[in-house]
Order: sequence, then C-alpha cells, then structure tokens
Amino acid sequence: MAKPPASLDSSPQVADLLARLRELVQSGERHWFIAVLEGAGQWPLAEEVENGRHYRYLIGGEAFDWFLLAERLCEALADVTPEDEREALLRHGRFPVEVSEEEFRRLLGPAKHRAHLNFLYGVRVEEALQLGVAQEVQKEQLCQVWENGHIDDEVYNRIYGATRQELFNRFRQVRAPSDDNLALDHRHEFTYWLFKQRVNNADPARVASDTRKGMAMLSRLRSGRR
Repeated sequence: MAKPPASLDSSPQVADLLARLRELVQSGERHWFIAVLEGAGQWPLAEEVENGRHYRYLIGGEAFDWFLLAERLCEALADVTPEDEREALLRHGRFPVEVSEEEFRRLLGPAKHRAHLNFLYGVRVEEALQLGVAQEVQKEQLCQVWENGHIDDEVYNRIYGATRQELFNRFRQVRAPSDDNLALDHRHEFTYWLFKQRVNNADPARVASDTRKGMAMLSRLRSGRR
C-alpha cells in the first residue's frame, strides 16, 4: 500500500488536545470515556497518519467513523485508562458508563453527530444488509453460485443490480482511476458509495424495505456480540 502523504501526520493541535484529555482523566475531572467522546467532538482532522497507520475518520466527506477515532484516542490514553474497559469498548462495543443518545449527540456536536448517523446508515447498516442478503442466498442453497464462488455477485446483483466488480469499477472511475491501492484503502468509502447509489436509484419502497432489513440484521449482530 502506498504511504499516505506526510501532510496527514498528526498536528500540534492534536497533541494539545490529547494532553488536555489526559489531564482531565488523570485529575478525575472526567470519566475516561466521556473524555474520549469530548475529544472526538473536538478532533480537528478528517484523516491522519499515526505510528505508520493511516486513519480515515471522514468517509465520502460526510460520514464520520467515530469508533475508529475512539480507537485512536484509547491508544493515546492507554496508560491512564482501565484495560478491561477499553477492551470491552473496542472489542464488543460496550460503553463503560451509560450515555444517553442526547448526551452522545451533545458531546460529538450536531455536525459530527449527523455525520455519525451518515456512517451508521451508510456503512454499518449497508454492510449488515449485504450480510443479510448473503444469508438469504445461503438458505436458498444456490448450489451453482456456491460452486462457482460467485456468492458476492449474487448478493450485489440482488441489492444493486450489478456484480461487485462492475460496481467497484464504477466507483473507482469516480473516486480515483489511477489509485492501485483503492481496493485496500477505501472499503468503507466503497460501501458508502453503494449506499448512496441504492438510495438514489432504487424505488423508495424497496429502499425502505432493504434499509429495515439491514437495521434488523445489525441489531441481531449487536445482540449477539453483547
């Protein structure tokens, strides 16, 4: 994978923010998770490189992956936060303290909360929809699809009306025709693009039905994880 440009390296503004969050946690003024959410709300970068890893927090310019940023902040505050609580959050999505939806929105701020909802529906629900349709294909025992290794083609055809490769080629032409690493580095962006294609091009009743299917699947996945 090509190395992202050096201009994405963390800024002094990030260092100051992390230092302030550390002080809030160490002094006991904030629970560490509340500090993480506050930090996410104040985070100045859409993407960055830290310790050789490329973090892309904003997908398609409008979908905010707050959980990826929470992972970054947890790593930065690892020495002043409980390991078991961090693991429960990052591995299982369990909050260490109760946070209402209203408080979550307040801590992220209105703009980032809207972008978070874009990510929730445009990436997480869309991924769950794909998984749900894949299970339908499996239940129907489409032997030829399985034998030929084309289950992805069947899933994508059912949802989007084309094979995965055809769709990815269209996405690549729009996003970055010359980027050979696009498949590895932009999975969430591809999913978000698929979501927008589905919403913009399908019958509204079908869009609503598929979205409900994805939300139900995501709810089952989360229940199983808990």
